Amino acid sequence: MARLRVSGPGPQAQVISLGCRLNLAESERIRAMLGDAGDTIVVNSCAVTSEAVRQTRQAIRRARRANPDARLLVTGCAAETERADLARMPEVDGFVANAAKLDPRAWNIAPAPRPAPSRHTRAFIAIQNGCDHACTFCIIPQGRGPSRSQPIDAVCREIEGHLAEGAQEIVLTGVDVTSWGHDLPGEPPLGELVAAILLLFPTLRRLRMSSLDGIEIDPLLFELLAGEARVMPHLHLSLQHGHDLILKRMKRRHLRADAVRLVGRLKVRRPDIAIGADLIAGFPTESEDHHDANLAIIRQLQIVHGHIFPYSPRHDTPAARMPQVPRETVKARAAQLRAAVAEVRDSWLGSLIGQPLAILVERDGTGHAENFARVAAPPGAQAGTIAHIAPTRIEDTILI
Repeated sequence: MARLRVSGPGPQAQVISLGCRLNLAESERIRAMLGDAGDTIVVNSCAVTSEAVRQTRQAIRRARRANPDARLLVTGCAAETERADLARMPEVDGFVANAAKLDPRAWNIAPAPRPAPSRHTRAFIAIQNGCDHACTFCIIPQGRGPSRSQPIDAVCREIEGHLAEGAQEIVLTGVDVTSWGHDLPGEPPLGELVAAILLLFPTLRRLRMSSLDGIEIDPLLFELLAGEARVMPHLHLSLQHGHDLILKRMKRRHLRADAVRLVGRLKVRRPDIAIGADLIAGFPTESEDHHDANLAIIRQLQIVHGHIFPYSPRHDTPAARMPQVPRETVKARAAQLRAAVAEVRDSWLGSLIGQPLAILVERDGTGHAENFARVAAPPGAQAGTIAHIAPTRIEDTILI
């Protein structure tokens, strides 16, 4: 969870962001719109799991305790999927529809004349929103609606503003990033947008993408991932599971072999590429054999950036009506998946000792290498600059 504060001549507004990178990008836009609009708190909520909803409620209560006289508004996915429950919270003063939260009219303020300066050395650009798929475990389409793409010119205008404010890295994000363009004239593939960004902004040093659906990576995007130095050697896959039967019951569109083939082809072309993935533990009907396949794909793909989610039944989803795995088993399997990722990650980090790395220095004194390894910045390095180092040791998963 991130808290974004706005400075201005009037009372400060706060935006509390939970969940995904898309929410973080949207929270920056909300922060820019609110400016000094008064003593207002916005909770940009998440509903991807029951735990995310619990954290949303917790954030609302904490914000109200700290700001008893502020106007507290809720937006985001939980504001749609959990509206009735959240409306019963006495701390909540109102809601802004998720689909309208980037419209200044929804906040009763005048449109901002220009984007606010980027507060990050990296800028998250929402190129797409919503989802047209119907994965059986997912409630997000109910909170975000159908897939909607930002045209190339709109994306590039936003990037131009962030680069002018000093951002060194651009991260393309969305709900279903690889579906970008499907609703635009001519149905351009995502690779076309990435190529346009690289062509239009030759001074852009680092371009990264958030979670991708591997089965939708088009040939041009593959070539850019495999061979373009300014596209970071870091692929995060919306994988979800390592067994075909569970993938089928999730209503995913890929098989295990598709992911293995994609990563294998990329590593032949770009051996230094780091692989990340989302994986769900304890999906309904998951047997020990299915779980073993989940563990095995971590090692097979060498997943070093793993987002592990214990399955959480969400109301009105097909998976919630399937035979459930006992909660203690779900938790235990999630812990095993995390341990497997940690083992692979530790070995990978060890292989980076003594290797030259270029890191983008953040304000907390660390930074990310091109492969997204977390690295301690050298003494005196300024936030927003690229530092070149060769790590000598590892402390708590951070290269020193």
